[in-house]
Formats: sequence, structure tokens, C-alpha cells
Amino acid sequence: MSTETPITDPEGIDGVRMTWNAWPRTKVEASKCVIPIAASISPIRPHSLIPTNPYAPLRCKTCSSVLNPFCRVDFTALIWICPFCFQRNHFPVHYSGISETNVPAELYPQYTTIEYAVGNLDARHALPPPVYVFVLDTCMIEEELGFARSALQQALEFLPENALVGFVSFGTQVQVHELGYSDMSKVYVFRGSKEMSKDQVLEQLGLGGGFAPGRRVGGGVGGVAGQGFPNPGVARFLLPASEGAYVIHSLLEELGTDQWPVAPGNRALRCTGVALSVAAGLLGACLPGTGARIVALVGGPCTEGPGSIVSKDLSDPVRSHKDLDKDAAPFFRKAVQFYEELAKQMVNQGHVLDLFASALDQVGVAEMKVVIERTGGLVVLAESFGHSVFKDSFRRVFEKGEESLGLAHNGTLEINCSKDIKIQGIIGPCTSLDKKGPAVASTTIGQGNTTAWKLCGLDKDTCLTVFFDISSSDKDPSGNANPQLYIQTVTSYQTADGQSKLRVTTVTRRWVESAVVSEELMQGFDQETAAVVMARLASYKMEIEDTFDATRWLDRNLIRLCSKFGDYRKDDPSSFSLNPCFSLFPQFMFNLRRSQFVQVFNNSPDETAYFRMMLNRESITNATVMIQPSLISYSFQSLPTPALLDVASISPDRILLLDSYFSIVIFHGMTIAQWRNLGYQNQPEHQAFAQLLQAPHDDAEVIIRERFPVPRLVVCDQHGSQARFLLAKLNPSATYNNEVAAGMDVIFTDDVNLQVFFEHLQKLAVQSS
Repeated sequence: MSTETPITDPEGIDGVRMTWNAWPRTKVEASKCVIPIAASISPIRPHSLIPTNPYAPLRCKTCSSVLNPFCRVDFTALIWICPFCFQRNHFPVHYSGISETNVPAELYPQYTTIEYAVGNLDARHALPPPVYVFVLDTCMIEEELGFARSALQQALEFLPENALVGFVSFGTQVQVHELGYSDMSKVYVFRGSKEMSKDQVLEQLGLGGGFAPGRRVGGGVGGVAGQGFPNPGVARFLLPASEGAYVIHSLLEELGTDQWPVAPGNRALRCTGVALSVAAGLLGACLPGTGARIVALVGGPCTEGPGSIVSKDLSDPVRSHKDLDKDAAPFFRKAVQFYEELAKQMVNQGHVLDLFASALDQVGVAEMKVVIERTGGLVVLAESFGHSVFKDSFRRVFEKGEESLGLAHNGTLEINCSKDIKIQGIIGPCTSLDKKGPAVASTTIGQGNTTAWKLCGLDKDTCLTVFFDISSSDKDPSGNANPQLYIQTVTSYQTADGQSKLRVTTVTRRWVESAVVSEELMQGFDQETAAVVMARLASYKMEIEDTFDATRWLDRNLIRLCSKFGDYRKDDPSSFSLNPCFSLFPQFMFNLRRSQFVQVFNNSPDETAYFRMMLNRESITNATVMIQPSLISYSFQSLPTPALLDVASISPDRILLLDSYFSIVIFHGMTIAQWRNLGYQNQPEHQAFAQLLQAPHDDAEVIIRERFPVPRLVVCDQHGSQARFLLAKLNPSATYNNEVAAGMDVIFTDDVNLQVFFEHLQKLAVQSS
């Protein structure tokens, strides 16, 4: 659970966590560290101590990094020296009043992160309002469509008044609703089987030929005349929320399920791919720089036109992981290719795709993953539009105030670093802008070959993992090398209310000189960040390398790490011990090997894609919970206490609360469940029991309120069918194979338990190579 208090906040004001907080000097030494040098950055995470400057930042004239507390300043000559390229820069005239006792905020040592409010000073250049195009699937049963309709109607009430809304519905064909035509409902229909380019879409909607970036027709942002768009015709499809909400409300009231006949034994014809590309084409008529989101509600697999994931015949199952491994998924590659093209178009336009998929079958999240990740969209996977996972998550997207997600648009991220540091790439919701420079590494991980990235959509919790490489192969013979290294991230973005902001974070760490394993290097190891980075890297490799064996790769790296940093006598496992800075890491790896990120068995490709997208975009604290869930025990004997993630924690007189990020499980021991069934909690003399039953629900409510997507709540009893949600996550220290104490729960599995895992690890780590 993320807390905003700085004391328990490991990310601090900068929102940066690194696998190593002291860096080895050379490439060879870095490779011996086993865990890659990487940083997890939260580009726009809010923090109460971050100041905002109402003026533009000062940039270095050589490397364009921004003035920061680590710059050396000569106050008499009014010169500052850039810590990245050592360029001497003159302060402009309006800084002439600075002195050692009067410095601007960006030079205060505590303001390593600072925001600049830029570009809002000129009222005439007000930014275009945000645009929401809702894309609704109508190939569903009436009940599901009813749930989706009411969620949409509720969302429309939360939109800011100045926002523009559009509405597209689809089934076998795509209907673009002309909201600006009030006399009657007017619809443009597109064939679902035909791929449409952006220009064709605009031509069909009567918006073709008018697009000249920068040319403005009609008045400012408010009135329908022009709407601040290069093509005034767009106002027929996108109305201000104050008017559009009513029009869409009445359209939704009349909207029925798709009427196209479905033959027995066939799936409904659903053209999701065409619907999304038509919506993206419509948004292509907006001014460049408009923050726009396509909010898609999809209730089943695409079976018609581009982006199809399965045939119409119900006897053909939707692709599984086995099919993908064997190359037996005939639609997969083609669909991914289609969505890659759509992703390029949407990134060029700077627009976002949010996907809300609610169905018992797969809908194609695995294929759409590329668009959602490259555009920084939100994704929620649920079983039904009536399920709280969908309803509550969907509402959170549009809520304002404390509960809001802090959505922002049109971000770009630039990274500057010290001379010997190269950037391999970023894993997370972003797209490379292919900006070459001296800091680009020769090897690529994720979105690489660049020092700048596009973040079409981001929110206050968005987190990216940057992988670094050390380029120097030898020590500096002169001995005057700077002991500190510097990294600066510069993020420009638009807030939901249309303000342009620039956030600058500059961090420093120490170089470690010695070739031996130094205490400083070990003290600077961040176990949680290292575990999450290994999980993200393993997931990435599983997707791009055909024959990658994630379990073996994780095991090999863990053994190498323990051999390098453990204390032991050669070939004596009993002498092995790990420094406290590393002691939790093997346990994280044990749980990662068993997690849904590595063991894809029993998950569909859609679920796996969903879990990986969430792993790649959440903070280290949240991602750690995905890998290693937290368990809290409630009993009469003590206050709620953390419990071991082990089957031994189950006891008849305890309630357990498991938080595995995607689901929260309240598990009642057998005795507790029996008392509850007998209604003891309703009797006045058993108030303490009633409070014990209520406590985990209150704590679960706190977690659910702070989290997006809203997790699934499972309430179950010992030996009940839903107890599997808990048992699957516990260490199987007691199985049907070993002797267990009477009354203790066992897990029916052949998986090794944590103790056996540790014993093998010790044996292999101390082996003389």
C-alpha cells in the first residue's frame, strides 16, 4: 500500500529507486554484479514537498540539461557549470539578483525534483480541451449491455464541462454517431470486414482534405463554430460534455444489442479492430497536441475484419499459450501487426487507448497490448460489466479530487546522464522517439535506441524501468575522476485541466572504485527494486525470445549473485550466510518463479498480457506485492500481525487477509467460520467476535480504495472451494508428501517448498567452479 508520508516512503521526493545505489566504475565490474543496473522512475508522482516555479527552466547550451542543485555556481561571474557535460553557462539577465544568500528554488539542495509551470502564460494559446471518444461493443446479451450503458452514463456526469465527447458503437459494423445533428439521430456506418486508413475514415465522415496542422478555423475552444480544430466539421461528432452528455444519454437509452443474425454454432461477428481504427481516424482530425482518449468497452473476441483473433466457428477455441508456442494461432501475428500500425498512428497523434474488457472468454488483450502500452493507456480485465472490478475501476477513471488517478496527456520524457553511462532502453508504457545521442547504448532493452520517449497518456502512479550500461572499460589514469554520477529526467506533460508542466528530477549516486566486493556496493543494493526489475526483464525476454526458459535464467542469476555476495567456505553449504542487504532476495525469486508472470500455465494469453502490463507500469511497492503477496493474521490472541506466506499460517481460530494485488482474499479458519454460521456475532455478549469478523473487511476496504484497477474481493472459508485463491500463493511447507502435525492444512502439490529451495541454493552457491 502506498503511503504519502515521507518517513515510510522509499521513493522520496524524486520517485526514483535503483537496483544498485552505488555503481561499479567499469563494464566488467557491472557485469559481475549479476543484477542489471536499472532505475525505476515515477515521472509525475505527486509529493507535498515539490515546489512549482512559474517561469521557464534554464537549460545548458550544449547538452540541454536543466539547472539543478548539483551545478557549480560562480555567483560573482554569474556562471553555472553543468554537471553532465561541464559546459560553462551564463545566467540570463533576470537572474542577476542571485547570490550565495539569495538563490532560486532550483538550486536549493533539497529540491532535487522541481516543477515548472510553462506555456500557460498566454491566454490566446489556450490548449485544446481533452477529448473522450467512447467505443461501445453491442454484441452482448441485453443484461451485459445494460451494465455497460449505465457505467457510461455515470462516467459522462464526471467529465469536465469543457471536455469534448464522441460516441462510436460497433457490432458487425461500426456506427459513428453524429452528435451535433439534433433534429434526429444520424449515424455513419462502416463495414466491419474492411480495413480503413485514417484518410479514408476522414473522407467518409466528410472531414477529408481539411487537415492542415496549425491552421485554425473558427473561434476559440468553446463554441461549436470550429471548436478550435483545423476542420470545423469535427464539431458534428465531438460535442462539449455539457451538451454531448445529454445526447449520448438519449442514444444509449435507445441502443439495443447488435441485430446482425448469428447462425447456430457460431460466434457473433464483432469488428473491434475496425471500430478502434475508425475512432483513431476521427481523432486524427483534432489539432495536434490535443489530449485525447479512446475509451473502449469490449465484451468478446474480435471475429470480423482486421484484428480478428479467432474464427466465427464456435468449435475453434481462442488461442492458448500452447498454440502460441507451437505457432498454431493463425490469427495472432496478423492481428498484432494490425495493432502495431494502429499504435504508430495513435502515438503520432499523441492519443491514448484505454481498454475495458469484460467477458468470460478472451477478447484479444494479448494482441492489443502493443497499442495500450505504447500509448500509455489503462487496461481493466473483468468477467462482466456488472462486476465491481469493472464498475468501480471505470468510475475511478473519471473521478476528481483525492480519489482521482491524476491522468495526464501528451508527455515526453528526456534523460541526461554522466559521461560513462549509456541508456539501453525502458520497459513500461512509453514509445521511443529515436532521439540519438552519446548516451545511447549499443544493446537495446524494451523501447531503446533513444534518449527521449513519448508518453501519450500517464498518471500519478505511472512507473518506468530504465536500464543503464556502463561504457568505460578502464579506470581514469589521471585519478581526478568525479566520485559522483548524475542522472536527470525531464518530463513535460499536460494535466487533465489543460496546464502544461515540466518536471525535472536530478539524482546523484556514488561510483565505487574497488575491484573487490566493497561494503558500500552491498549496502547500496535495493532488494525489492532488484526483484521487480528481474521480474520485468524475465517477462520481456519471455515475450521476445522464442526459446527462453525464465525459471532457469532466474535460478542461474540467483546462484551467481549468492556466490558473489554470500559469506561461505568453499564446498561447505552449512557455512553459507547472506548479508542482510541480500537476505530477502532469494525469497522474492522463489515467489517470482511460482508467480503468474513466469508460470503461464492455467492463465490465458489475455490474462498474462494483462498481468505483465500492470507489472510494467506500477510502482516498486505495488509490483512487489504482485510478486510476493502480503498476508495479515487476525485472532483473539493478538492485534493484526503480518504472517508468513506459508501454509503453516492457516489455523482454525484465525482470519487471514491476503493481498496479491489483483485479488484480495479474506480467509476464515474452520472454527471462526462455524461460529459465524451459528450467528455468534449477532449476540450482544460476543461483540469482540463481531469486531474480529469486521476488521479484515475494513482493512481490505482501505486497500481497494487506493488501488487501480480495483482488485477482486474473495471471501472464503477453510476447506471451501474458493480457498484455492489463498492456497495457490502459500509456500507448500506441508504437502501430502511430508509428515504434518494433526489439524494442520496441507497443499496438494509437487512444487518444492522454500526450505528445499534454500538448501539447493546454498549447495550450488558454495560449489567451487
